[in-house]
Amino acid sequence: MSRRTASGGPGGRTATGRGGGYLTPGRIVAGVPAVLGIVFIAENTQDVRIRVIIREVVMPLWAALLVMGVIGLLCGIILFWRRR
Repeated sequence: MSRRTASGGPGGRTATGRGGGYLTPGRIVAGVPAVLGIVFIAENTQDVRIRVIIREVVMPLWAALLVMGVIGLLCGIILFWRRR
């Protein structure tokens, strides 16, 4: 028997059912705020005025929140990538 078959097959699952599933604690901790953020953005649909350096822009609040979320995500990725 090969090692792969002896260890329980693809994914590293063993007879006890351990080996890390799809819903790990880390994914749950990351997923809950993501879902709450999506709900928060979806609930805020009114138009707002935002001052961007010099100009004043009128746009839906959900779009402004989404843009800021993407900017924050990109900053986090860049900082995490630089630490490696």
